[in-house]
Amino acid sequence: MTFLWPELLWLLLLLPVLVAMYLYVLGRKKKFALRYASLEIVKEAMGAGAGLRRHVPPALFLLAMAVMILAIARPAATVTLPSQHETVILAMDVSGSMRATDVEPNRLVAAQNAAKAFVGEQPENVRIGVVAFAGTATLAQAPTRNREEIVAAIDRFQLQRATAIGSAILVSLATIFPNTGIDVATFNYDASKKAGTSTVAPVRPGSYNSAVIILLTDGQRTTGPDSIQAARLAADRGVRIYTVGVGTTAGETIGFDGWSMHVRLDEETLKTIADVTRGEYFYAGNAIDLKKVYQTLNAKLVLESKKTEITALFAAAAALVVVLSALLSLLWFNRIL
Repeated sequence: MTFLWPELLWLLLLLPVLVAMYLYVLGRKKKFALRYASLEIVKEAMGAGAGLRRHVPPALFLLAMAVMILAIARPAATVTLPSQHETVILAMDVSGSMRATDVEPNRLVAAQNAAKAFVGEQPENVRIGVVAFAGTATLAQAPTRNREEIVAAIDRFQLQRATAIGSAILVSLATIFPNTGIDVATFNYDASKKAGTSTVAPVRPGSYNSAVIILLTDGQRTTGPDSIQAARLAADRGVRIYTVGVGTTAGETIGFDGWSMHVRLDEETLKTIADVTRGEYFYAGNAIDLKKVYQTLNAKLVLESKKTEITALFAAAAALVVVLSALLSLLWFNRIL
């Protein structure tokens, strides 16, 4: 646990002063009581237990003061809370290599089945959009809460040639931020930075909590904007990208329907995309792994660990202890402290 205003912890030094004042007041009361001849009768009536009980309410009040000072210092801790992601963009590769059968029944069908299962497990308030990409990227389904429309969009995938990972990221960002002028055709991250023409001030990577992108591909970029530059644009807007790699990392020639093609999963790029945007990379070597990946992603999107200020918890605890102190004092001595 840390404190946002640690300098205020010096106020804890007031507690020994309060203890000293309390002991001083008790001493004065004792001297005053000695003037009465019936003191022994009073002690006998009270008993040893009652003598100890009179210190409990003040001790609780002192504890409440300590907790309140900690609250003033604004404590913060890493806690696991439900995430606030309202939009999830599924960016899925539909290039020709997704027809390969090294992931049964083939990569595309396995990816479709896992994605549909993921959609079904999302909370009702989460909107889901679908981006399909090969040589270009298109918005197959605008973000919606209608699960039937999302599943239908996933089922309509048509295989095409080439792989434009950068285009997929840009179309996903344009879907999340429709009014920021993100254009795949004219995109050049480095040039816009040098010219200072970016219309959006960069934020901390991973800080945007209203949307995330899940990018699934089985190959490497062969066309379209640079993937890393597109990821940097996502990072500037605080959007996390979780990347999922399906396929052969060493490179392999895959043949089907009378023709063949050489494909290689570019894990390094996918890892960099995830790292730049504060997301995470997952490798799925088969249909079971792919399903587990989406289950893991679902858990990450529903629950998220983050550093949160917990001042309210300390303030509430202090208030409860004060009330308890007052109630005990009323119950035992018919007065508040």
